[in-house]
Amino acid sequence: MELDRIFIDCSSRRLELLVSRIRDCLNRLSPGEIWSRGNENENAIGNLVLHLTGNVRQWIISGIGGAPDTRHRDAEFEARALMDTGELMASLEATVTEAVGVLRQVTAERLAQNITVQKYSVTVLEGILHVVVHFGEHTGQIIFATKMLTGEDLGFYKHLKAAAHSEKTP
Repeated sequence: MELDRIFIDCSSRRLELLVSRIRDCLNRLSPGEIWSRGNENENAIGNLVLHLTGNVRQWIISGIGGAPDTRHRDAEFEARALMDTGELMASLEATVTEAVGVLRQVTAERLAQNITVQKYSVTVLEGILHVVVHFGEHTGQIIFATKMLTGEDLGFYKHLKAAAHSEKTP
């Protein structure tokens, strides 16, 4: 497999994995917990999901795919219980599915082309990397908040627990 395909496939799989982890978190929380915030300087989990949806749409679907950029970034953070959990998750999943479709069309030559998104001039490769890293950072916040709200181990790495105890470290 060519390096460009490896990068695109890895990026697509990572976004899909992170969406599944967000879905798991949202399924463990009540709507009140999804939209709760300790103070006005904090983002609710619901705001982070809206923000991820907007970011993926702007950078990949619009910036790389050429769709119109209709993002209203401030509205993502101003929303208060705007959508129910099902709508929130469906919007994120549909956006990531559409973005993965855009990514699957990216060629090796296209990865080196420049695009401008949010006044940043980057290569398509840099744009994809930006989205995957950004998505991972906010997914980590959502996971942390979910653990704080539920007190549960979410089990994302349970397959490593037994192995970690049976292996000897040098």
